[in-house]
Amino acid sequence: MWCSENWKDYELLDASDGERLERWGKYILVRPDPQIIWRDVARHSLWSRADGIYRRSSNGGGGWIKQKTPEYWDISYEHLGLKFRLKPMGFKHTGLFPEQAANWDWFSELIGKAGRPIKVLNLFAYTGGATLAAAKAGAQVVHVDASKGMVAMAKENAALSGLESAPIRYIVDDCKKFVEREIRRGNKYDAVIMDPPSYGRGPGGEVWKLEDSINEFVDLVSKVLSDDPLFFLINSYTTGLSPLTMSYILDLKVRAVYGGKIESGELGLRVTQTGAPLPCGASSRWTADK
Repeated sequence: MWCSENWKDYELLDASDGERLERWGKYILVRPDPQIIWRDVARHSLWSRADGIYRRSSNGGGGWIKQKTPEYWDISYEHLGLKFRLKPMGFKHTGLFPEQAANWDWFSELIGKAGRPIKVLNLFAYTGGATLAAAKAGAQVVHVDASKGMVAMAKENAALSGLESAPIRYIVDDCKKFVEREIRRGNKYDAVIMDPPSYGRGPGGEVWKLEDSINEFVDLVSKVLSDDPLFFLINSYTTGLSPLTMSYILDLKVRAVYGGKIESGELGLRVTQTGAPLPCGASSRWTADK
């Protein structure tokens, strides 16, 4: 398991009864997490002092039943010198997945040590955590997401991080269609980051189900890799898609062509109250032999 150990402005304080108790800067939030199946072990004193509480509805969906936070506030990931604007949104999101910092640290080191210009393609790029980490490390980044609002938040985060003039190209588009156009244009990338959703619909009503689509999509994206690629990262929050499944796909589509090595595992956040790591997703990483 890869745990994000370098946060100061984020902390997973406790976990019990299907919920997380988290500190985001100076604000305390309670949010649901279906993997927290253990009960009656909540111990931290801040459970009763949460500034925001999101609860699921028995009819599906949910909402913030308590929200004493401002409309937005900022936190820092000091380890890489990044800043992010948080906004409590629908479906429990805040605009940031703190467990991904383990991946930011990993590929930032690769980019910094590459000794050459690195061009990164970040697909399903959300609010730009990976984009900013790559740009901060010195890469040129193409940031692609279908949501205009998420891309706007990524630009806000870039400005907060002092990266408004960094070589980042922001694209609001369907990721598959963008990659298909890049193949036709002959554009190439030294590294790929992708964080595809478990389920979604394209702008033309196309259904995206990760388990059914990931193999073809990785095959498609592999066609924009340069002759000397550095890394390929796949993230997944789909419980039915194991890290080893993603590893096998990377082995077939990337390692078989370029050599290198693959590591796969869960991402985690350590719970302050118990010291144990909470699983928060999975990643598969291909790295070139250097």
